[in-house]
Amino acid sequence: MNWLLPRLAAGVLAMLAGGFLGYVASNVEHTVVWRVLAGGAIGVALAALLDTARGYRLIEWLRGSQEQQAPRDAGFWGELGYRVERSIRLREQGLAQERLRLEQFLSAIEASPNGVLILDAAEQIVWCNSVAADHFGLDPQRDRRQRVTNLVRSPAFVAYLQQERFAGEPVSFPNPRGDGTLSVLLRAYGEGMTLVLSQDITDRERQEAMRRDFVANVSHEIRTPLTVLAGFIETMGNVPLTEVERRRVLELMTQQTRRMQTLVSDLLTLAQLEGSPRPAADRWVPLAPLLAQVESDARALSGGRHVIEFAAPNGVEIAGAQSELLSAIHNLVGNAVRYTPEGGRIAVSWQPQADGSGVLGVTDTGVGIAREHLPRLTERFYRVDGSRSRDTGGTGLGLSIVKHVAQRHGAELQIDSEPGKGSRFRIVFPAVRVHAAGEGASAP
Repeated sequence: MNWLLPRLAAGVLAMLAGGFLGYVASNVEHTVVWRVLAGGAIGVALAALLDTARGYRLIEWLRGSQEQQAPRDAGFWGELGYRVERSIRLREQGLAQERLRLEQFLSAIEASPNGVLILDAAEQIVWCNSVAADHFGLDPQRDRRQRVTNLVRSPAFVAYLQQERFAGEPVSFPNPRGDGTLSVLLRAYGEGMTLVLSQDITDRERQEAMRRDFVANVSHEIRTPLTVLAGFIETMGNVPLTEVERRRVLELMTQQTRRMQTLVSDLLTLAQLEGSPRPAADRWVPLAPLLAQVESDARALSGGRHVIEFAAPNGVEIAGAQSELLSAIHNLVGNAVRYTPEGGRIAVSWQPQADGSGVLGVTDTGVGIAREHLPRLTERFYRVDGSRSRDTGGTGLGLSIVKHVAQRHGAELQIDSEPGKGSRFRIVFPAVRVHAAGEGASAP
């Protein structure tokens, strides 16, 4: 009722003003009453005309975009315009906040490492993030409102989607792009809507396969010498042996025992490398003493059957763990001795680079390795020739240890080989891990 009093007051004032004007403008013979009534009528007409003009301005504003301010008139129409404008502005603010929350929600889904695909009741694509588009080979804009089964034709996915109630377990099928495997989980929500969650499990499957192979290989590697030892023990207990036969059996049992000890030692080394923090970059290990120790072991392992050459770097130090570096170099040189025929040549060198980095190289003139085997040489228990590796005393873990040591020191293991021409293994240490007090010796 606050708007009514000003309006009545304005009407009364208009009537009085009209009456005064009518009194002045009237003929003399009219009575005062008629003059006042005539003036009042004119005032009312003027007030109604002014009120109509205000209402018309408000209607014109409502017919527009309401971006401008509502007419600021006095009285009823001014109050009504203010209330309407305020309601519109509050609604616009609410819509803006809802739009912002929706954008933030979609941005969070977009940042998800998993694919998210939303389907309507007709199995048409409503929205998908970039990960889902990459998984299914979709275009997030072009493929909207397209039926998903027309774009993703995997039989496993189509059968999963057509179930009345989606199973609790996800379904796996080859990536539509042809590389890797996808795991897809469907969930129903809302009015016939479907949420499709996708995940690339290629690496997980590869890791799982490697784990299974690792367990199988370890079991096989340990079971073989245990079987040999059990057979010898049974023989010694049941069959009378001569002294020569007994010594031969004990020698073979010792070999199998050492083989298991070496295998367990390598497994423990790998476990320690994978479970411990990286070596500190401020502990400097002189390279010359490490190479001297490896050279002594290599000559003992060779027994004079090979030409072995070691370069003696002067003042070269490597930041890292001494035991790990020694293990890596020992494995490289040990492999070179085992797989190089008698009379072959093995060379170990250190080569400083112009950028401050350094390369530790082990070169041999052994049997060499075919190119197709090179990418898998550092896998655990991978052997180019399994029987030959066991005959030489290898466990199949040496190069895996070398690779882990190199990675932990920020280095890179490079392998070049050709059948019949030998192999070359290089550990490239970064400049931050190398310190040379003097000039390093050149390679032989």
